Amino acid sequence: MTHSVISMEGINKITNSKSKTFVLFCFCFLIGIACASVTDLQIDFVYLYVSLFISLSTLIIFWKNNLVRYIVFSLVFFILGVGRFFISIPINNDNNVIYYAGDKKTIIGYVSAEPDVRMDGVRYIVHSQKFVDKTGVEHQISGDIYLKSFLYPRYEYGDKLEIKCSLELPEPIEDFRYDKYLARYGVFTLCQNPNITKIGSGDGSKILGGIYTLKSVVAEKINKLWHEPQASFMAGLLYGYRGGLGELNELFSRTGVTHIVAISGYNITIIATILISICLAFYVPRKKAFWVISFGIIIFVIFAGLSASVVRAGIMGIIVLLSRQTGRVSQVGSVMLITAVVMAVQNPYILMWDAGFQLSFISTLGLVYLTVKIRKPFEKVPEIFGIKESLLSTLSAIIATLPLILFQFGRLSIVAPIVNILILWIIPWIMMLGFFAVLFSFVFQPLALVISWVAWIGMCFIIFVVRWFASLQFSAVDVRFPLWGMIVGYVAIFLWINKKHTKVVISK
Repeated sequence: MTHSVISMEGINKITNSKSKTFVLFCFCFLIGIACASVTDLQIDFVYLYVSLFISLSTLIIFWKNNLVRYIVFSLVFFILGVGRFFISIPINNDNNVIYYAGDKKTIIGYVSAEPDVRMDGVRYIVHSQKFVDKTGVEHQISGDIYLKSFLYPRYEYGDKLEIKCSLELPEPIEDFRYDKYLARYGVFTLCQNPNITKIGSGDGSKILGGIYTLKSVVAEKINKLWHEPQASFMAGLLYGYRGGLGELNELFSRTGVTHIVAISGYNITIIATILISICLAFYVPRKKAFWVISFGIIIFVIFAGLSASVVRAGIMGIIVLLSRQTGRVSQVGSVMLITAVVMAVQNPYILMWDAGFQLSFISTLGLVYLTVKIRKPFEKVPEIFGIKESLLSTLSAIIATLPLILFQFGRLSIVAPIVNILILWIIPWIMMLGFFAVLFSFVFQPLALVISWVAWIGMCFIIFVVRWFASLQFSAVDVRFPLWGMIVGYVAIFLWINKKHTKVVISK
């Protein structure tokens, strides 16, 4: 028996050691991507190959030296991270549209992403297929271009377009790295002053085309059931649309509730947590509630268009649910890190230039680790309508993301905690009513109108609360953290999470 216990302890130590080593290498890979993405250095791949060769040769020679082996392996993963970032930079040759920046061209391509509809126009990402020279000869090219057009005529995903425009390289705008912002979508070329002619349709993914068509039909139903701004509000709740909110966007920002109309890990996990509380209130077993809500998140992600941000939000939400289902909070950090590595491999620009990724990642960690930390002072808060879980989740996410928000956006919402507490409990009910209102609008319009009226009351309540708190002079203050301030903030949060309470025993 003793031998078996010792062996199990030894196995656990070996497993933990390997896990920590793997985490270290993942960090080195991410640091490599981060360093390459912020320095803007142009490194020839020959130097990366030479560095890898020297590192691997050193590894073979000093394999038995544990310290050298760890250092060299860390260096190898760092180099791989640097290499992954440089692979994502398009090759500037005549086969890529970036080569023709500075010229006026006639580009033939198709709308390759869901159009971004805003108050002042529509933004499109178009995948280039050909360009037509002055003699009318077509040349094959590749690469995506970004352009802005009028609200009408409007083009849909998969529409084939002929575009005459001036091609330009995106440049930073003051402190905003506009070039990096577009690069995270795979766009490295702007199409200015476009003259657009639709010449076909049906290109691109048939699956995504079907999803976007369904969303367009749902959008039409929503516009018939509600007036603005409630129509755009409901669209934001159901699938993350923010084009018609107008001044509400600013009010949501001042009161710290922008997340309710943005598909983020913060949004999904809070709603999922509240729904779990509701399931438990109706005596739905925890295991069944977990699978039901996870399935619902997957369906929601598919309906919302499978964009990178939506998929990321779904993954983060399911990770939080899984951690609470299994109770293995200590392992969530490793799972989150692996998730970050996989996402960075798929798109290395999100690590440093996608604030949505950063907020989702950090808020998810906050929901996992800080919720447990701050739970004790709120033991007497009632469980009704999920108020307690809503409060804990809100405060955890706010604390976790505060240093990042002050660094990225420079705005602190003083009223965010109380506004979130006042409105978050009703969000799942409004979403549910909105879903059934849209569903019944296909089969029985009168019932859909009745349900939509109830949802309208709930949205009016939220808008009233947001407007009232946003009108307060102290609702938000402009406070910007420097980089070192953000780092200090997260070091303090990390130390707080890992602080262990020790009991002092005084012997007589």
